[in-house]
Amino acid sequence: MDMSGRIITTLASEWTDNYRFGNTDYIVFLGMIVLSTGTGIYFGCFKKTKKSIEEVEPTLPTSAATQTRRHDFGSEKMSEYLLGSRKLKVFPVAMSLIASYVSGVTILGTTSEIYNYGTQYWFIAIAIILQGIAVSYIYIPVFTALQVGSSYEYLEMRFHSVIRSIASFMFILDEILFLPFVVYVPAIALNQVSGINLHVISSVIVIVCVFYTFVGGIKAVVHTDAWQTLVMFLSVLAVAALGTYYASGLEKLFDDAAKGGRLIFTNTNPSPYVRHTVWSVLIGGFSYWTSFNAVNQTMVQRYMSLPSLKQARASMAIFTIGVAAFVSVCCFVGLLIFEKYQDCDPLSAGLITHDDQLLPLYVVQSVGHIPGMAGLFIAGIFGAALSSLSVVLNSTSLVILEDIVRGCFKMQPSERAATVLVKSTIIVLGVLALSLVFVLEHLSGILSICTSMTAIAAGTTFGLFTLGMLVPWANNIGTAVGGIASALLAGWISFGTQFSIAAGELNSQKLNVSVEHCTTNVTLPDTVWVDEELVFPLYRLSYHWINPIGVATVIVVGSIVSLLTKPTDVKTLDAELISPVLHRFLPKECFTGRQQTNLLSRT
Repeated sequence: MDMSGRIITTLASEWTDNYRFGNTDYIVFLGMIVLSTGTGIYFGCFKKTKKSIEEVEPTLPTSAATQTRRHDFGSEKMSEYLLGSRKLKVFPVAMSLIASYVSGVTILGTTSEIYNYGTQYWFIAIAIILQGIAVSYIYIPVFTALQVGSSYEYLEMRFHSVIRSIASFMFILDEILFLPFVVYVPAIALNQVSGINLHVISSVIVIVCVFYTFVGGIKAVVHTDAWQTLVMFLSVLAVAALGTYYASGLEKLFDDAAKGGRLIFTNTNPSPYVRHTVWSVLIGGFSYWTSFNAVNQTMVQRYMSLPSLKQARASMAIFTIGVAAFVSVCCFVGLLIFEKYQDCDPLSAGLITHDDQLLPLYVVQSVGHIPGMAGLFIAGIFGAALSSLSVVLNSTSLVILEDIVRGCFKMQPSERAATVLVKSTIIVLGVLALSLVFVLEHLSGILSICTSMTAIAAGTTFGLFTLGMLVPWANNIGTAVGGIASALLAGWISFGTQFSIAAGELNSQKLNVSVEHCTTNVTLPDTVWVDEELVFPLYRLSYHWINPIGVATVIVVGSIVSLLTKPTDVKTLDAELISPVLHRFLPKECFTGRQQTNLLSRT
């Protein structure tokens, strides 16, 4: 190692040693762990749903298809464990919805995205608001009318049990691949400021989360998510407020961002190869966020835990406003990070080894001297990890019971067997999460594979639901062919892009950084420019376009194939299987079942 390398290593070690957790930080951090565990014990052992004489019924008119549905997963006990007996409150569920999507990856990734690529990504807040409207009025009404326990039940009701099973397996695989990221990223952040072994931190995250999810079910998950989300908000807001206070003022902040090329809001370049443009962020962001929030079981399960459509929409409204505001704050923090390191890029200076470490570094160097601030920040990241992980554990266990055991294998386990299955699944998934963290740490290539798989699953599954709800003539054959075509095309693009990046065939689109005022003699590495025209065009696409391409493929191919292979007779459809935005265009025969049910209920 040369002299400059030794100096960089020494500096990195010094800042790490100087910004370790203090006693106040540990108290703040441990307080969150105690509250998480206590919440699980309270809702699992003490707080029970009061028994009522009348069974909870759907608040919307029901059809024959809805009447034959199970509402309790085979028992009231399982209904309470998995859906809170459909009696949860709007605000805790809304906070849990936020926790379902916002993880430590979101917090660390958004700030580094602004630092490296500029503020055009900030337009994602607009996409989030638009998807909130779409989800509330196109998708949620269908699920609440049918009173599904698992979102994938819809695919069997609308199409065929095989399609339901395939979508369910895709969801399970997707969530398993997501598990290590939820644990690994915050573990690195805590390791960076505390020096605690990475695997010890990962084990604490998983054990605490598995415990309160195992004991308390969805009630513990939702109520723990609620205050964890508040801690997460508070931690990021505190960093933003104090960072602004210690900076040189908002005017200089935005001036420096503009001079550094980070202030970008009007990039209307029509090229699909540019990472962030107005079009890619709005269209791609809308498609991706809608694909997750409209039909993913982690979200639908929370909509279904509320008593009515009105309350589900209210929770979605709070979620939309909350997430848009939270992502905006993270984007602002990204500018604060750039303002601090505009003349000495931490990655080039050797202070960090990965972009996701930018925010922890900024926190400890900017506000780490304030007692408890580092602890609050890590508590927020840690809480985001716990909430995201608990959501995955809870939702995946439900899908395995309802869609795989009962739906795919047509088994009807007893209450005891169902309870053992669900709780065993939670433990197994926890063990898998720890095992995959070890794999992720030692096999860097697994990151791109997991990212590609999740992109394929999200777009294809959302396309299947959209085809069913918005294309009345879609049939089983068209849906199956559309789904296969989407998975193959999205997989081809996604994996091809990852391989091209790994082979160094694509140029980095990171904006310029400086090391001019670093305290050591740091030299920026030479940029090797490659001719991207030699790379297959689809492999050069911005990552924003992969999801909408997958969704569009399902809808277009599915619609055309359905028309060519005996389209579904719309008159035979139950109106509740189609989104209410199309109800005015449906024949009156679609509403016969509902009308008969209403007449019977009046007599």
